[in-house]
Amino acid sequence: MRINALVLRIMKQFYRDKRTLALMILAPILILTLVNLVFNGDDYETKIGLINVPEPISTAFEKEDLRTSIYKSETTAIASLKNGDIDAYFAVENGKTKLMVEGSDPSISKATIAKVQEAIQNLSPNETAINVDAFYGSIDMKQFDSFGPILLGFFAFFFVFLVAGVSFLRERTTGTLERLLSSPIRRWELVLSYIIGFGLFTMLQSGIIVFYSVYILHMSNVGSILYVLLITLLLALVALTLGILLSSFANNELQMIQFIPIVVVPQVFFSGLFNLDTISSAISWISYLTPLYYAANALREVMIRGNGFMEIIGSLSILLGYSIVLMIINIFALKKYRSI
Repeated sequence: MRINALVLRIMKQFYRDKRTLALMILAPILILTLVNLVFNGDDYETKIGLINVPEPISTAFEKEDLRTSIYKSETTAIASLKNGDIDAYFAVENGKTKLMVEGSDPSISKATIAKVQEAIQNLSPNETAINVDAFYGSIDMKQFDSFGPILLGFFAFFFVFLVAGVSFLRERTTGTLERLLSSPIRRWELVLSYIIGFGLFTMLQSGIIVFYSVYILHMSNVGSILYVLLITLLLALVALTLGILLSSFANNELQMIQFIPIVVVPQVFFSGLFNLDTISSAISWISYLTPLYYAANALREVMIRGNGFMEIIGSLSILLGYSIVLMIINIFALKKYRSI
């Protein structure tokens, strides 16, 4: 009898908390749907530029499912390589062959090298080894060095989002926020104070994560460490303002954690950790809405490609824009608590 009463109480508790009940069903469905669309996408089609390449070799490449483009000079091929239009270029000069892969993604580089070698071997079994080089990094780049910048951004985003959301929620549930709002302090001053207060710890956390990854784990970084810190800090600022905003819609820590599969996990699929060219076009546009996508792009530009400020200013501007917009929304969101 006592067991029945306890079971009935738990069932009533779940029935009253309809959001938890809905998330228990909808969150796994959402994640599984994304996994299905991401991993059951199209096969990646390797794109390769050809310079002074005879027709038989070009035909052999096409038989290996390599999408070829003709370039008149190495300069124009390098420009396309930098823009991401091609994954590699193959040149023939004075009877010698040269394959230059883009290099930032080891899986694409290895697949390209294997297909080119297979095509050449099929065409001429006695052909000597091809001279292979990587434009960024090296042909021996490890997966950790390729995915490291994305994971660096993800962990910075995840923990700042969680800590900021739960901390601000406690300020509200313990009555601290109401007492502050009953004082003459303005809403924008309150939001700015919280952002600066949490932001100081965010800066410390971002700095420790970056230095540990680069100098202890030896994550590949050929660019400026200051740019890496700047990108991580701006991403953490987005996570901070987003966590504070969403905490307004949570009544306890459990409800705050429930936002993770809705807000954080989908960003992983669109961050570049998986090849976005193979993801279904029906959902690939979502990547342009996620802050982690821009942070991951900027981190890879700096850490793998060694690019500078001008190459990442677009991503930095978008991250800063996200932070400003979320700060403004937070100021308006506080209005409902001041009326209490």
